Amino acid sequence: MIRIFKTYEGETRLCELKEIERESWVMLTDPTHDELYRISETYKIDMADLKAALDAEERSRLENEEDYTMILVNIPVVEEENGKKWYETIPLGIYITKKIVFTVCLEETNILRQFVDGLVPDFYTYMKTRFVYQILYNNAALFLYYLRIIDQRANQVEEVLLETSKNSDLIQLYDLEKCLVYFTTSLKSNEVVLEKLRKHIGLRHYEEDQELLEDVIIENKQAMEMTYIYHNILRSTMSLFGSIIDNNLNHVMKFLAAVTIIVELPTMISGLYGMNVKLSGMPFAQNAYGFAVITAFSVVVCLIAVCILKKKNLL
Repeated sequence: MIRIFKTYEGETRLCELKEIERESWVMLTDPTHDELYRISETYKIDMADLKAALDAEERSRLENEEDYTMILVNIPVVEEENGKKWYETIPLGIYITKKIVFTVCLEETNILRQFVDGLVPDFYTYMKTRFVYQILYNNAALFLYYLRIIDQRANQVEEVLLETSKNSDLIQLYDLEKCLVYFTTSLKSNEVVLEKLRKHIGLRHYEEDQELLEDVIIENKQAMEMTYIYHNILRSTMSLFGSIIDNNLNHVMKFLAAVTIIVELPTMISGLYGMNVKLSGMPFAQNAYGFAVITAFSVVVCLIAVCILKKKNLL
């Protein structure tokens, strides 16, 4: 799908066009091969570079060609599977030509939707460099926003795990940790691109644009630090709950072993007296109250065993 937008000088309203004009922004979302081919042939953008933004495993990079500059960064997206939301990253390609800015992405992302909805101040399609930096700034800000959500979800799962240690809750923690791994990898590769942009001479920088780029780099570093912190906390939490589960299992096994010992004592005593042989020499064997005496003896032995096991913290 191709959508074309443009802001005219002296106006703040973003207009959607039917045809591509000079100083416009062309947004391609999950484009077809024919759409990419048309853009490639008309504006001399390498087809392989355009398709790179559609490869979910593509790394972030900056390339300066004769007719355009390509900026490929990873952006966070929310996926829903089996009624659960989880986070991953996909590439976003930004192609800056002398006349037009093209963006290519597999999905419609919140980063670009903010520009379409008019939520980004001082946004003008004819200020190409500033527009690109605004996209990168929104990307870093979205990473931070999703990181806070992941932290909140992790805290909610921890509260549930404190009451009941279910496998499903532990799997949720694992999924959140996996999201943080994706974020860490993407933010590191984005940082390399941002540092190259700082030194890049192919783009025209105004003073305000340079300050905006510095803000982008700071936001990206903050997102990296938060990801690192949350990842370590989540990993420590999973390790802690694993230790708690092992400890609880040890307590259960000790309790069951103690109960087994207590139950086996009367069984052993009754087994001795219940053997089908003549045991005239056995105490109370010929006594009319023998059964009651043996039963009482078994209870006393069990109580003594309980006291001993309690002293050893086995019950």
